[in-house]
Amino acid sequence: MPLPASAPESFDHDDALAACARGDRSALRRLYEHEGRYLLGVALRIVRDRATAEDVLHDAFMSIWTRAASFDAGRGTGRGWIYSIVRHRALDALRAGARTESADEQDLDALQAEDPPSAPDMVDAFALRADLGRLDDCLARLDVAKRNCVLYAYLDGCTHPEIAQRLGAPLGSVKAWIRRGLASLRECLA
Repeated sequence: MPLPASAPESFDHDDALAACARGDRSALRRLYEHEGRYLLGVALRIVRDRATAEDVLHDAFMSIWTRAASFDAGRGTGRGWIYSIVRHRALDALRAGARTESADEQDLDALQAEDPPSAPDMVDAFALRADLGRLDDCLARLDVAKRNCVLYAYLDGCTHPEIAQRLGAPLGSVKAWIRRGLASLRECLA
């Protein structure tokens, strides 16, 4: 049964990133309040450890803060940029052990001085899926093999050989399914 489309997005991620680039700490707080629980869910799916996922999320938000000026709306959405940072941080944590990003002590002290909202104890996977809206619809259009390969690679952080092993499929087929699945998703989302 397909999930209902989520309500129209009223939060302007691009604007919040531009405000972060100008040094507006409240913009970073708004980003965290709006996306933090979903981003924690992404990290948790990849690293499979709550403490590591929280570290990944912290490092990702430090990176968002320090790199906000490098966001280019012409290359994608602000929301996609934020999610890709979390995903890459989580994959890095898997590959090399949880690493922390060094930050300017003054920025770190100022950010920690503010009272951040507490993260929910439980990640609501249904809310995450519903919030993804168009992507969920596009994923539903893929055949099962392509969809599973893409999800294993991008949500679970599996390597191509790991996906081949999970599916009991040849490695070349898995690579082709991922490539074709991503091409179909790009076309659907365009």
